[in-house]
Amino acid sequence: MSTAPARGCLSIVGMGPGDPELLTLKAARILRESPVAAWFARHDRTGHAREIAGDLLSADVIALRFAYPFTVEIPVSDPRYPARMAEFYDRCAEDIAAHLDAGRNVALLCEGDPFLFGSAMYVFDRLHGRFRCDIVPGITGMAGCWSQAQVPMVHGDDVLCVIPATLDEDSLCGWLERANAAVIMKLGRNMAKVRDALRRTGRDGRAVYVERATQAQQRCMPLADAGERAPYFSIILVPGRTGVR
Repeated sequence: MSTAPARGCLSIVGMGPGDPELLTLKAARILRESPVAAWFARHDRTGHAREIAGDLLSADVIALRFAYPFTVEIPVSDPRYPARMAEFYDRCAEDIAAHLDAGRNVALLCEGDPFLFGSAMYVFDRLHGRFRCDIVPGITGMAGCWSQAQVPMVHGDDVLCVIPATLDEDSLCGWLERANAAVIMKLGRNMAKVRDALRRTGRDGRAVYVERATQAQQRCMPLADAGERAPYFSIILVPGRTGVR
């Protein structure tokens, strides 16, 4: 009598901010050992997580490249956005589940840390009740930014706030006024709004713009010197209180 194969394990692997040398030892081991590797990408690109992995993946790995149905073409406020993205993540989860059911381990690659604004979270939400999951933390994009810009962010009992730039300007101001230090993510087309919020709250003078931290195209500069548009991998740092103890 035949027996069903043991089900595979889903490893959600944090790939760090971009420099492959910043991968953890565990992440590198899982990438080398996994028979199946999955990652997200824009429809016209290879995928940043895949590029970080480089030749750590075996030559015969089964590759699952999940191309987003759209990125900025439909605004988040559009009612079509959540419905179409839910359908997309449903398909991704079932493609991965098919390999797990067949007994194959799957490594799902995620830029930065998987549980900080990571697309992999939506796959985890759909599969963690059905399969064994291993979450491999990664160095966050914000840590890559403040290390490369050499900006100490929080001291003592400073409060750090992580703010998505997609909020409206009044909400941005509210969070900036409450926090000692801030990391502003998801800049893209929101740079003008973020600049206005920083000026309104008097936080623009010390703000630092970082683009593609730890990567070959890295740029760090005072926000005043940055342009009006920003790529996906960019962050504004607003450091907290300064002083030597």
